[in-house]
Amino acid sequence: MDFAGKTAISTGAASGMGLLFSQCFARLGGNVVMCDVNEGVLNEKVGEINGQPGGRAMGVVCDVRDYGQVCAARDRAVEAFDRIDVMANFAGGTAVRMLNVDPSLEFPDIPIDVYDWGIDVNLKGQFYFDHAVMKQMREQKSGLIVNIGSISGMEGDGRGVDYPTAKSGVMFGLTKSLAQYGAKYNVRCVCVSPGPVLTRPAMANMKTLLGRAAEPQEIVDLILYIASDKGQFINGENILIDGGRNAMHRG
Repeated sequence: MDFAGKTAISTGAASGMGLLFSQCFARLGGNVVMCDVNEGVLNEKVGEINGQPGGRAMGVVCDVRDYGQVCAARDRAVEAFDRIDVMANFAGGTAVRMLNVDPSLEFPDIPIDVYDWGIDVNLKGQFYFDHAVMKQMREQKSGLIVNIGSISGMEGDGRGVDYPTAKSGVMFGLTKSLAQYGAKYNVRCVCVSPGPVLTRPAMANMKTLLGRAAEPQEIVDLILYIASDKGQFINGENILIDGGRNAMHRG
């Protein structure tokens, strides 16, 4: 794969799959605008990428819940590289875990602002970036938006309710709608929805038909394929990459 002359924006780019995607995209010759709220770690990772052969990385401190910051990140990308070829929406997480909510609290007892945070990050954050970059992609008449769903969007979660609610909206309504709108401008939208991924040890406890969780590289490799010349006929789909978890017997 060769992404020379291409530019991607990655959110959640200071760690996890957002960072891994950024590293891989740059290694394959592309330029990457790395967005994250953690400025110190972000700058460190940008420096590491720029110290290696390949494309150039640029860091932008951005809270995906703030549309003004999202548009500023888009504008920085265009100013630096003239175009946006790939939008990869990695920022996200289950609010009850990310905000360290007391595990004894059940759904009706968890403060609503916890769920607001989860919906803002996991649904509105992706919606905001998709809306912002679509203006640039429409103008250049090309581009790929990659939304990130989750097996949780298929399964639900009786406590972390915000996460599957947000992810299912991204996986189906948002992705299909943007594919429909973008088609006349040669802009594709695809959702990649992982099952358990070894971005943290607890994921190893989730069952799959293959008997293991995914390595982060397996998820990123799929996204790179979709973005490459080989993946150009994929559009408007939610692609589960879950080791067969969604096909498991639930009796």
